[in-house]
Amino acid sequence: MSLADELAHWTGWDVAAFRLGRALGLFAGQNFSHDAKGVFRTGNPLGNGLHDALPALVSARVLERREEPDEQFRWRPEET
Repeated sequence: MSLADELAHWTGWDVAAFRLGRALGLFAGQNFSHDAKGVFRTGNPLGNGLHDALPALVSARVLERREEPDEQFRWRPEET
C-alpha cells in the first residue's frame, strides 16, 4: 500500500509519522500500537524527525494538516 493510500483520510500525527517511516522502510513488519508507538511518545531523534517531516510535506503541498480536534494529516487530494 502506498503512502497516499495510507494517508487517504485524516490521521493523527503519530500514526501519520509511523506510516511515513514505514514507507521509508524503517518499520517493516511492525505494528504501530504494539511495536513502534514508543518511538513517537518518547521524544527521540527518529520520532521527532519523522514528525518534523510531516509539516515539510505540507509545505511541499503533498499533505494537508489540521489542528482540530488534534494535529492530523492526510494526503492532499488531487485538484480537479
